[in-house]
Amino acid sequence: MSKQAAKQAITLKGSSALVTEFFKYGINTILFQREVYPSDDFHMVKKYGQTVLVTQDLALENYLERVLSQVQKWLLERSVTQLVLAIISKETRTPLERWVFDIKLVEPAEGEAPAAQKPDTEIQSEIRAILKQIVSMVTYLPVIHEPTAFNILAYTSDSADIPAGEWVDTDPLAIEASKSQQVKMRSFSTDVHRIEAMVAYRYEE
Repeated sequence: MSKQAAKQAITLKGSSALVTEFFKYGINTILFQREVYPSDDFHMVKKYGQTVLVTQDLALENYLERVLSQVQKWLLERSVTQLVLAIISKETRTPLERWVFDIKLVEPAEGEAPAAQKPDTEIQSEIRAILKQIVSMVTYLPVIHEPTAFNILAYTSDSADIPAGEWVDTDPLAIEASKSQQVKMRSFSTDVHRIEAMVAYRYEE
């Protein structure tokens, strides 16, 4: 009995680390592709068997590190349900794009045996496919002609432990339905989490 419990705990920990790492590379890819930061601020690293771009801007790196270490804690507590990267106009604060990552727990139905452990290579391949999709999105997302900033929003359960002063209740930065188009993206899953991605963008005739 105790062995089974220990294995589950390790799986949740390992999965939380994996999901957090995906968010790090996913957010960096979006910030680079959507030109929120200058391309000179990024350098290439090898990850998931491909080249990905990561920021060299120290302030941004520290900010993402702080945000994602908290997200990882919430993943371990099973208290975060969604992470959103909103790209907004610097001047008007109008939301232009919302990259949404739904976080679901993968649990066998009652009476069902747990599924066989998912091979790491399969998870990496699914993550690779999402990152490639983010890159290819640029071809049909509207070109952004103005300086932009970004916000990261985390949707948590009421019981989540929120560090004082670090996170505040905020506007969801939604795009009005009449001016919004959505594209559902690929997903990936571990033995514990399933991440479903989509992007909503402002589209005005």
